Amino acid sequence: MESAVPHPAEALGRTRLSPHLSFPGARAPRLCPAVRPRVRLGASISHRPVAVGTAERGCVRRPSCKLYRGPGMELPDPVRQRLGNFSRTVFSDSNRTGPEYSEGPDNEMVSSLGLQMSLYFNTYFFPLWWISSIMMLQMKYSILPDYYKFIVVTVIILITLIEAIRLYLGYMGNLQEKVPELAGFWLLSLLLQLPLILFLLFNEGLTNLPLEKAIHIIFTLFLTFQVVSAFLTLRKMVNQLATRFHLQDFDRPSAYRGGMRRMTSCIEEI
Repeated sequence: MESAVPHPAEALGRTRLSPHLSFPGARAPRLCPAVRPRVRLGASISHRPVAVGTAERGCVRRPSCKLYRGPGMELPDPVRQRLGNFSRTVFSDSNRTGPEYSEGPDNEMVSSLGLQMSLYFNTYFFPLWWISSIMMLQMKYSILPDYYKFIVVTVIILITLIEAIRLYLGYMGNLQEKVPELAGFWLLSLLLQLPLILFLLFNEGLTNLPLEKAIHIIFTLFLTFQVVSAFLTLRKMVNQLATRFHLQDFDRPSAYRGGMRRMTSCIEEI
């Protein structure tokens, strides 16, 4: 037996509200934008079905209700633009003269599995590195000169802050194939994190203990592998984006010529 309860949109469409009727404290029912009836000035409420996502007389139907998700932590637009320009300048292949048609699909994944695995293990390794560095610093703190005490503490704080930002950018850039984020990860790894670790590893005035040397060497290997992997992944991403851009540019004139042919044929028929 079918239910006799009408759809909310149909019930609202059948109900005619008089402007003279008012209920104190009454509020109009709130409906989802997908089932909200279409209202036009000077006409009654229409409850005939309209396909979602289609336009009718200048009114575009909104899609079904979805949970709103915030923008999340993203790079500011000026930073993204500069990193994108830097990536196109550094990682693009200057020998490419036009689009190269590949046999693979257009939506081929270009994320690096090796880079993602290194980021995963680096996320677990960094707390161990931090705890070991603090313990070794406490053991040799009394024998270090005053300026080396300040330098080591500052370097450890900088490495901690940079590593949190670097790992986040690496995950975002590699998994979601975002060129600006991955370019920022590559720059932080190459220009800041790697020199700081090498300073802690090769500076003889710090009197490194064997455990310190071991963890610094492992961290250096992580950074070296990630710099090389991120460079190759960025080059592949930038080349793929450039190929798509050139293909779109080549498709526009052909579509324009097709439209002009159809327009010419219509004019001739008229």
